Amino acid sequence: MSFEFIAKLPVPAEIKKQFPMSDALCALKAKRDEEIRRIFTGEDSRFLMIIGPCSSDNPDAIFDYLHRLRAVQDKTADKLVIIPRIYTNKPRTNGDGYKGLLHQPDPDKEEDLLAGLVAIRRLHMDAIREAGLPAADEMLYPENYRYLSDVLSYVAVGARSVENQQHRLTASGMDVPAGMKNPTGGDISVMLNSVYAAQQKHTFIFRGWEVRTSGNPLAHTILRGYVNKHGQSLPNYHYEDLLLLHQMYAERELLYPACIIDCNHANSGKQYREQIRIAKEVLHSRRHNPEIGRMVKGLMIESYLEPGCQKIGEHIYGKSITDPCLGWEDSEKLLYEIADSL
Repeated sequence: MSFEFIAKLPVPAEIKKQFPMSDALCALKAKRDEEIRRIFTGEDSRFLMIIGPCSSDNPDAIFDYLHRLRAVQDKTADKLVIIPRIYTNKPRTNGDGYKGLLHQPDPDKEEDLLAGLVAIRRLHMDAIREAGLPAADEMLYPENYRYLSDVLSYVAVGARSVENQQHRLTASGMDVPAGMKNPTGGDISVMLNSVYAAQQKHTFIFRGWEVRTSGNPLAHTILRGYVNKHGQSLPNYHYEDLLLLHQMYAERELLYPACIIDCNHANSGKQYREQIRIAKEVLHSRRHNPEIGRMVKGLMIESYLEPGCQKIGEHIYGKSITDPCLGWEDSEKLLYEIADSL
């Protein structure tokens, strides 16, 4: 038998009932969601910074990071809207490696998906309660989105998922921005087709139900670089890349043309300190061309307390166990420099 059915998991409504959002947290998130929405529609000229660890494996370190991020947000509120990355499930290129808090609430122990569902919901709720910053997460599994649908303020669809029909249709039912990354091969038209699909109304099967969505006008693109046929990482954040994307947006009937630049992954060749240079180049392109300035709404940065990455089991507090990240000192400096340049 190919499948072993281990345990029947609670449906999202049961998890939400067990761990409900308070009225105060709901009001705080609604206010933040409106601020973010206005940036994507062009009503607010502030710049988005989606920043945080590659993967969120240690709640204590995450809260430490969030409190530091909150202090920066308070000082830059007139220029920046900061959305912390709290990524709780991770795609793996070859299937090996740490798959995130959802799979392993304790990276040193075996997988436990029930404990993982509880852990990721509590982490996201506590992030709002602790720092007042509703977060971003990646939608790796569309059927799991409803476990977090009331706590997330931003959702990313990854490069390996962007061509998948269920991801596109699920994004069409979200009421928060859904960022569609370009696929690993770099085809920009695939990414734009995904945005178009997510902005439309759909009827489909979701978690055993026939559902109808209203379309998500805040679906948008994320440029993350790509890998060529030789396995080499190549960037797509340069001025010419942004100009091409702007032109391709203009050729399509899409609402609110918007783009986020992912400064790591293939754009940096996973050389995490290159994120600093890339961020500054993108800001220069925005200043040089007002149309690009209106299209590029923000940056995505992988950042944690300690620079680089470590292997599972080394237990260095605040250091990534997946992709290498900027350390806090560089991250804080970069955030202030970005705010001062706007």
